[in-house]
Amino acid sequence: MIRDITIGQYYPADSIVHKLDPRVKIVCTMLYLISLFMFRSVAGYALCTVFLAVIIRLSKIPFKFITKGLKPIILLLMITLVFNLFFTSGGNVLVSVRILKITDEGLRASVYMGLRLVYLIVGSSLMTLTTTPNALTDGIESLLRPLNKIKVPVHEIAMMMSIALRFIPILLEETDKIMKAQIARGADLESGSIIERAKSMIPILVPLFVSAFRRANDLAMAMEARCYRGGDGRTKMKPLVYKRRDYVAYVITIVYCIILVLVGRYVPFKIWIF
Repeated sequence: MIRDITIGQYYPADSIVHKLDPRVKIVCTMLYLISLFMFRSVAGYALCTVFLAVIIRLSKIPFKFITKGLKPIILLLMITLVFNLFFTSGGNVLVSVRILKITDEGLRASVYMGLRLVYLIVGSSLMTLTTTPNALTDGIESLLRPLNKIKVPVHEIAMMMSIALRFIPILLEETDKIMKAQIARGADLESGSIIERAKSMIPILVPLFVSAFRRANDLAMAMEARCYRGGDGRTKMKPLVYKRRDYVAYVITIVYCIILVLVGRYVPFKIWIF
């Protein structure tokens, strides 16, 4: 399960999506995530699915590798589906079991919310899978640069976000190693009550925190040894420059969002019914 988390990882490939400017991928990802809440129709979800499938195809990332990142959120997804299914009022009653009722409105809300959560995770993962941590840092810093005028430490914020994102797969790998080491020593991490299973996690959390603080200290010492002093006056080895494909990506994403707005506003209500 630990190895199934793909957020924060980079998947090297020679694709048009990998070659896009990191600023383009950040902005387009934000627009895509916002667009997920701009419609409630079957036509809108169909368009969103086609758009996401095309991006995955262009990224040349195996579909199995992307879906592997959905395994850790299965429990959250199931909880979301159940809550929306049984606690959404309105509409015709489909199934009634004592105090629990399933209505057509609850069924529709459950399916829609589940799809939104899956698309949100996949869309966010695509950005990190196709962008290196250094490029992501440069992109965030460039987009937030106007905040420098009001004395906001943009470079430091971007650096912290990049380091935190980069440490996700490292800490996950460290957690997997610690869990295997504890199991080899006879630790039982899966049986017992919830309280007992929570107590059994202490031998994992303690060395994990120690390792994380040690890594953070080593990184701070390495940056200090290299005379790192923030973003003032620093130059870039690979300056960010917009190319034709970046403008095309902007146009395609904006057109996609406009079509979604039109679909959500003008598509007849009959198509909305699940």
